[in-house]
Amino acid sequence: MKYKLFIRNLIIIVVIFLVGFFVQIDYYVMRPSRAVNLSEIVKLDRADLEDREIFYLLTVTQQRASLFTAAYGYIHPHMDLNPKEKVIPRQMDEEEYRELLREHMLESQHIAQVVALRRAGYDVDIESDGVEVIDFLEDAPAEGSLAVGDKITGVDQKDVFLASEVPIIVQDRQVGESVDMSIVRNGQELDITVPSGQHPDDEDMAFLGGYIQTLPWEPVLPVEIEIDTANIGGPSAGLMFVLEIIDQMSDEDITGGEAVAGTGTIDLDENVGAIGGVTQKVAAAEGAGIDYIIIPENNYEAAKLVAKDIQVVPVSELEDALQFLSTLDSNFDFENYDQDPVDLD
Repeated sequence: MKYKLFIRNLIIIVVIFLVGFFVQIDYYVMRPSRAVNLSEIVKLDRADLEDREIFYLLTVTQQRASLFTAAYGYIHPHMDLNPKEKVIPRQMDEEEYRELLREHMLESQHIAQVVALRRAGYDVDIESDGVEVIDFLEDAPAEGSLAVGDKITGVDQKDVFLASEVPIIVQDRQVGESVDMSIVRNGQELDITVPSGQHPDDEDMAFLGGYIQTLPWEPVLPVEIEIDTANIGGPSAGLMFVLEIIDQMSDEDITGGEAVAGTGTIDLDENVGAIGGVTQKVAAAEGAGIDYIIIPENNYEAAKLVAKDIQVVPVSELEDALQFLSTLDSNFDFENYDQDPVDLD
């Protein structure tokens, strides 16, 4: 009798274990991933860089939750648990969403190349068909004002060419403040006003809640720069790509011999925009023993709450990041860096 009771209880425990680990629920867990050496994925035809310190790209992992991982993510200080509708647009499946993240990553690389080369004194042209609205998150503030298929051509009287430019402009305003947009809808040019709302990851940050993508565009680059990020997606590495390209163009190690990580989107006007997963990225940098982490100013309050040993450096534009780096390397003259084209031959 005791043996049968033991077997029954064991079966119940195994079933609970299997259900807890393998039955997925409609939530996603975001956790720290790793710090990636940027010199291994950004390549210019330059001299030996072995003696230089390293810039790091920070990544997070986001995956469908099981009952157990959801419970663990709920109580863990460096993990976030988000409902599916706050992560993936309603009309997309997970693979389509990952493809969108890959497109955003490619766009961030192109922007970084343009910004870095312009900083180095080159003329770089861009050809673009604009930015298209492809979906909305649940309860998106912009839904109703914007519609799927709208092509955004301007925000606040400023022409936009790339999807990553739109959230950077929006984040500069107060939550609830409206955004003026120029769009093309069904072939007709319109000027509309779009309400903003509270970002689900940051109550002090304005957002529209729409998913957008850049229509076909092409930067005309005078210098070949290879960036291979493998399966890393999203737009938040833009700032660090710029800094790594500048570092490889420079005769000096612009980190001043310090290990520097960072995150942040960047637009063609060198403005640095907020990112998601800042808690996880600070944790990844600290876990790697990195000295400094460069963070968008709009993420600074959240970042400093979790930072322990690492120094958090808030920036709102590329100039801020370069000025900080000049304090690490007294030989790096960031103020005159963009005066003349750099010879890469």
